[in-house]
Amino acid sequence: MGRELIWQDRFNIGVDAIDKEHKKLFSIMNKLLAFTEEEAKSQWVCEEGIKYFKGHALKHFTEEEVYMASINYKGFDIHRRIHDSFRKKTLPALEKELRLTRYDPESVKHFLAVCAGWLIGHTLTEDHAITGKTISKWENLLPDEEQIAVKLTITQLIYDLFRLKAQVISEHYGGEKFGKGIYYRLLYGNKQGEHWEILLVFEEKLLLGTVGKMMNSKSDKVNVMLMNATRYTAQQFVFNIKEHFPSLESYELEEENLLRYDQFQKIFSEASPQCSLLFNTGGSGYFAYCMFVPNAIQNEVVPSIKTENAISEIKNYLKNKKENKGKKILLVDDSAVVLYSMKKLLKEDYEITLAKSGGSAIRSITLDRPDLILLDYEMPVCDGKQVLEMIRAEKEFADIPVIFLTGNVDKERIEKVLALRPAGYLSKSLKPFEVKKNIDQFFEKR
Repeated sequence: MGRELIWQDRFNIGVDAIDKEHKKLFSIMNKLLAFTEEEAKSQWVCEEGIKYFKGHALKHFTEEEVYMASINYKGFDIHRRIHDSFRKKTLPALEKELRLTRYDPESVKHFLAVCAGWLIGHTLTEDHAITGKTISKWENLLPDEEQIAVKLTITQLIYDLFRLKAQVISEHYGGEKFGKGIYYRLLYGNKQGEHWEILLVFEEKLLLGTVGKMMNSKSDKVNVMLMNATRYTAQQFVFNIKEHFPSLESYELEEENLLRYDQFQKIFSEASPQCSLLFNTGGSGYFAYCMFVPNAIQNEVVPSIKTENAISEIKNYLKNKKENKGKKILLVDDSAVVLYSMKKLLKEDYEITLAKSGGSAIRSITLDRPDLILLDYEMPVCDGKQVLEMIRAEKEFADIPVIFLTGNVDKERIEKVLALRPAGYLSKSLKPFEVKKNIDQFFEKR
């Protein structure tokens, strides 16, 4: 982990009591990061630090909820659910992992990474939404009782099918990449023209250890046969979920697709989920279950899998995944137009991940380390300079090269950019082939 989380003025939401506690939580996290550099102290520091961090986090949540209630904040119930998820699920799960592993270095890093990532992301998004600076992404979630029913149903199904004890580690999964994933979409409809869209994400090692074992497969890679079996297992999985919810009985499967990660990510950037759960299956791999109001990818050309083309589509999907061995580039820009054009320019030769904010970029880096970050210098809430400072503050990320994207190339701006010692800078006014040429040359030199 890095040595310090750098507090930025734009983390302030403008409410003194809340900003004061945010700074306190950052300070506690920094003490944990500093002390865990000394391995001999790691267990003692984490045992005491968790109590201290947890105590201040719970105090902060209570005070923040009192403030939201006092101003009649319309997103109060959603915000409190996010707090509850962290204090009742995430923190206890991290504490349990530390106890079971006797505070080994990897578990310590995991605890700090999750808490630091959550703290940064929550501060920059949901807390800013209190004052209207951003919009909450979780306004269309299912009612609590339905959300609980979905979690219990999925947990039981995973155990019944694979004898794995699954644990919900996030009730607000935002589409971040975890390991090598398979992204599968199912669209259901009824006679009234209403639809129900399900996205299932499987970590590849989970499929190999479950469906692969059931097939007695000796392969250590996902193949066509395993993928085809996974499709039918997933359909049966969703069928069993439907049986627990009478309102869904009349829905039938209309379409299924295998998605690239960027297509999957696009859904999260354009739509609010009704349910988005991330499960850990006890070290066997991660699994996500996400439900949306459909139409999120209606403008995308995504092949529909049918009986007559299933094998060929699966082959193409796996071939494209296999061929995508290029360097990983994280594009960070608040402009959807810039992200789309840059991705279109680079996706043939590089594996591209998109982030529309500094907080999203930090979460993405944590989950899937890129080989290069193309970072917009001018962004609201958390600008390029601040994002670079956060990256440099994390020892594990500090050596990731960052190239700034800037729309302003005057001498004063360039001097400010270069003073941060990035790997370079690119003007957004350059012609596409010049941008591509510069990036290709960057990797060639390395």
